[in-house]
Amino acid sequence: MRSLSIATGASDPAGHKNMLYLIRLRWIAVLGQITTISVVTLGLGIHLPMPQMLSVLACLIAFNIGSHLRWQENPIVTNNEMFLALLVDVATLTAQLHFSGGTTNPFAFLYLLQVILSAVLLDAWATWTIVVITGACLAGLALFSRPLPLLLENQDDFARLYVIGTLICFLLNAGLLVILIKHITGNLRERDARLANMRQRAAEEEHIVRMGLLASGAAHELGTPMATMSVLLGDWLRMPEFTGNAVLQEEISEMQTQLQRCKTIVTGILLSAGELRGESSAKTMLRGFLGEMLVEWRNNRPVVAFSYEDQLPNDIPVVFESALKQTIFNLLDNALEASPLWVGLVTSTEGDVLKLAVSDRGPGFAPAMLAQFGKPYQSSKGRPGSGLGLFLVVNVIRTLGGTVEARNLEQGAVVEIRLPLSAIVVE
Repeated sequence: MRSLSIATGASDPAGHKNMLYLIRLRWIAVLGQITTISVVTLGLGIHLPMPQMLSVLACLIAFNIGSHLRWQENPIVTNNEMFLALLVDVATLTAQLHFSGGTTNPFAFLYLLQVILSAVLLDAWATWTIVVITGACLAGLALFSRPLPLLLENQDDFARLYVIGTLICFLLNAGLLVILIKHITGNLRERDARLANMRQRAAEEEHIVRMGLLASGAAHELGTPMATMSVLLGDWLRMPEFTGNAVLQEEISEMQTQLQRCKTIVTGILLSAGELRGESSAKTMLRGFLGEMLVEWRNNRPVVAFSYEDQLPNDIPVVFESALKQTIFNLLDNALEASPLWVGLVTSTEGDVLKLAVSDRGPGFAPAMLAQFGKPYQSSKGRPGSGLGLFLVVNVIRTLGGTVEARNLEQGAVVEIRLPLSAIVVE
């Protein structure tokens, strides 16, 4: 089994849950000791040193109450603190065994429970320390503790009670270990899954940074030739060879329009990459921003039918950056590629969350792609390198504290952005 290393002091939900499981186990131990003492004294008539055993029980209860209060408020559990908690359990078990027959008490096998828990929960050095301490405690009980006098008088009763106690101890060890190990290993799996998600997210963000650097470099390199082309086209419009030709004049004007669009795209890339940030955001109203954005998108795309449904309860002042605008464009472009004849957009709010739902009437997402939605190079278009648009959408929205979800409809699919209004609203 793997040990749970929590010595760094960082917040570890798995370590905190495991400590809470130990506290619950300690309450079970308290209940078991009270039951055992009652049965032995009242049912079997065996005399026990009650003041000493009840004192140990009171100390265990006090320690567990203190542990409960501390770990309900403090989510950070270190290896040393877990080690100390197990040492207290070993000490109380040793004291109770000393007052109730030492190694002749079949519940001495409960030491195995402490050793196995330490192997699962502690670092290697702490586990071996527990092994040494429990071994020393067992040896001390064998040397210095004495069997209960009443049991020595009747060897047959002693043998029968020892067998029964051993069976009960085995059932306790087995039952508690199965329950605790399943919960503890479940915590470890959750921790491993969380760490894997964090590593995946870090890799994706590194991928985005590299793409941003590449796009920024390409945009800088494209700036000079586009400026040269703009000057040349302006000169052509004034040359006698072109001024008298209406067809050429119209084509040159169209070339200038497309060149201006390329300049806008390059500027957007630089803004999204973090350059010219002073101009990358604008204060506006939500409805005005969405309306202007959709007009720009429709004017530059071959849209046959577009449905826009505004369900916003009221208009609000917001600040939008070019990266968010490009994110919405990416969603609309993906929907248009999947469904060239119809694209829909519904805007609404749900509490303090802005919802943008882009839908289409295309073939929908494959089940495998839905399972890996937002991962790079996952695409329904069947082309190498596709899927980066949705990958960027998911990561931009995630950076702003929102989420992106996709699902299939009876005809087509819908991708929904949920963005906290606090990320865009002007205070």
